[in-house]
Amino acid sequence: MGDFITEFCTGELLDKQADYCELFDRGRATSLLLFEHVHGESRDRGQAMVDLLEQYRADGLALSAKELPDFLPLYLEYLASLDPARARVGLADVAPILALLAARLQQRQSRYSELFTLLLALSDTGLAVDDLAPTIKQEARDDTPAALDAVWEEEQIRFLGEQGCASAQQAAHQRRFADAVAPQYLDVADMKTSTRRLS
Repeated sequence: MGDFITEFCTGELLDKQADYCELFDRGRATSLLLFEHVHGESRDRGQAMVDLLEQYRADGLALSAKELPDFLPLYLEYLASLDPARARVGLADVAPILALLAARLQQRQSRYSELFTLLLALSDTGLAVDDLAPTIKQEARDDTPAALDAVWEEEQIRFLGEQGCASAQQAAHQRRFADAVAPQYLDVADMKTSTRRLS
């Protein structure tokens, strides 16, 4: 861990910020939004956010309107305000996500994986990053320019006179997105840990 801190504290600040954004803000696979890895864009995510906000409020943590409750650094800050036993339970609740992120960061040869591995060890759940390695190797990268373009590409507009070609156009549109990278969501039911707040 000392090597990570030393490396992180050396070099240009703008370069470190660019590396961070490249790693955590491009694509969904390494998103630091916890519920992204469980609920994606489903309606369940909204209720999970409300439940987590209520948990924060019950412990005296008030968030501004600009903060998302499932942002991992915020969640860790919240856990740091609790007694050690409750903090460990909180880490255990997100341990499957920590393991997933650690495995994906290892695949990308990022030293940030060390932080997630440490958090996983502190959770005392017994989850191992190596157990996810085979699954992660099969995932397509979602941070490449082609993958990002496929996600944001818009469907072609059809005009009234083109109604007869609708099915052909729809099939062409589906083929165009066939190779796009789909978000990889975590199936918490398969993980051997408590996930009360995330399921």
